[in-house]
Amino acid sequence: MKRQPPQNLRPFFKAFDKQALHQALRRMHLIRKFEEGAEESYTRGLIHGTMHLSIGQEASAIGATMGLRATDMITSTHRGHGHCIGKGAEPKLMFAEFFGKEEGYCRGRGGSMHIADVATGNLGANGIVGGGIPIAVGAALAAKKQKRDDVTICFFGDGATNEGAFHEALNMAAIWKLPVIFVCENNKYGMSVSTERSMAVANVSERASAYGMPGVTVDGNSVADVAEAIMAATGRARKDEGPSLVECMTYRIRGHSKSDRNRYRTKEEIEEWKEKDPIPRFESELIAHGLLTQAEADALRADAEAEIAAGIEFARNGTDPNPAEVTRDVYTDGAAA
Repeated sequence: MKRQPPQNLRPFFKAFDKQALHQALRRMHLIRKFEEGAEESYTRGLIHGTMHLSIGQEASAIGATMGLRATDMITSTHRGHGHCIGKGAEPKLMFAEFFGKEEGYCRGRGGSMHIADVATGNLGANGIVGGGIPIAVGAALAAKKQKRDDVTICFFGDGATNEGAFHEALNMAAIWKLPVIFVCENNKYGMSVSTERSMAVANVSERASAYGMPGVTVDGNSVADVAEAIMAATGRARKDEGPSLVECMTYRIRGHSKSDRNRYRTKEEIEEWKEKDPIPRFESELIAHGLLTQAEADALRADAEAEIAAGIEFARNGTDPNPAEVTRDVYTDGAAA
């Protein structure tokens, strides 16, 4: 007999059908496998430069994006692969960007920290800490001026909340009641400095009160908690009730970047957070609610793994850029000396 979902499901599980929930889990697998594939490619010398992995933070990326429209926008961070996939990017084109190929989203010029896909509403990752926050406010202002009810999700880390751009942007968004949701992925460390040492308040969300907007702290490793907070915030924004600040408490299992030796964190702390892995947690919730079978879960995981393997092969066989076109897409004032 086919198992029926329980009737007392929380709002999140009622807001999305089974297909959307399965797609969310698949995208979480895509993020994890993408970053593991990128990490392995870097180790093998196939990718150069650096990268910032978000392994362990998949729930905040997917929970925040799964309910968005195609016309809604996001701005991202240097740790933005998950946001990119959450908004609908193709991993093979992301890998092509990593590998510096013409087929990449930015023709191989942007790399890990500067992937953008305007067609899906992704206005781009940003190598500057807090750099995407003013951009998100500008995008939200444009939507309001054009009388569209689209929203902008602005991702940033806890370290960015100590930048001047954060405070200036929240103030402006509040004054003009802009349709922007500020999403802080608080993974406890701004590079190597803990939030306990860098903030005088316990939670980033407390700073929302200074700008007269709602602020909430949620479990960033729970897709449901994140999605419900974002749904409430987007509902306000679409009704012209202004911005919100959502703080997602999460953790990056890997170091800040590839050069991080993790000397400021204990092995015990890392292992403790590994036990809170958001992917098996979400999978178990779906199975427990009768919304997913183990066979379906295995198929989703295998499908994601196959797409990532194909994406890496696609990127390796991509087109190398022509050195003679190094200045293509680089803009400057032609009248300058």
